[in-house]
Amino acid sequence: MSHIPMHIDRDTNKDWFSTQLQATCNVNQSFFNDWVTGHLNFQIEHHLFPTMPRHNFRKVAPLVKAMCAKHGVEYQSKPLFTGFADVVHSLKVAGEIWYKAYHHKQEVQNAKICLQ
Repeated sequence: MSHIPMHIDRDTNKDWFSTQLQATCNVNQSFFNDWVTGHLNFQIEHHLFPTMPRHNFRKVAPLVKAMCAKHGVEYQSKPLFTGFADVVHSLKVAGEIWYKAYHHKQEVQNAKICLQ
C-alpha cells in the first residue's frame, strides 16, 4: 500500500525533485497511519531521502513542504482509505489490460487454428 499509483507526465517534469514529487504521494500523517505503515506513509520523503531512517521522515516533512511551497511544486497527501482505493483501482486497470491482451492473443491463435 505504500506505493500509491500516480500519473507521471515525463514531458512536464524536467528535474529530479519535481519528478519524485509527481511520482508519489503521502498518506496523511497520524499516529495510526505512521504505525500501520511503519512510517512509509511518508513516501515523498522516502523517495527524496531513500537511506534516511523511516522514523525521521516526520521531522523532515515540514522542510520538504516548505521547499515545495517555495518552488511551486505540489505536495500530495491522501487519506489512508483513499490510498487503498487507488491501489485497488490501479490493480483492476492493470488486470483488465492484461486480460484483454491475453484474450486477444488467444483469439488470434484460435483463428489461426481454424484457418488451417
